[in-house]
Amino acid sequence: MRKRLEALRIEHRDLDAAIDALTLAGAADQLQIARLKKRKLRLRDQITLIEDSLIPDIIA
Repeated sequence: MRKRLEALRIEHRDLDAAIDALTLAGAADQLQIARLKKRKLRLRDQITLIEDSLIPDIIA
């Protein structure tokens, strides 16, 4: 589980860098940028789910 979480985090960072590079380069392909952003959001959701499953629920 932790290896999967780390892989997702790395992919999330890579997507962030790719989006920044395309934006700074003035890429006219807004559809590609939008797709990358959607994928990045899906990764963020997966990361959150895994993090939640790894952290035990403690009711204080």
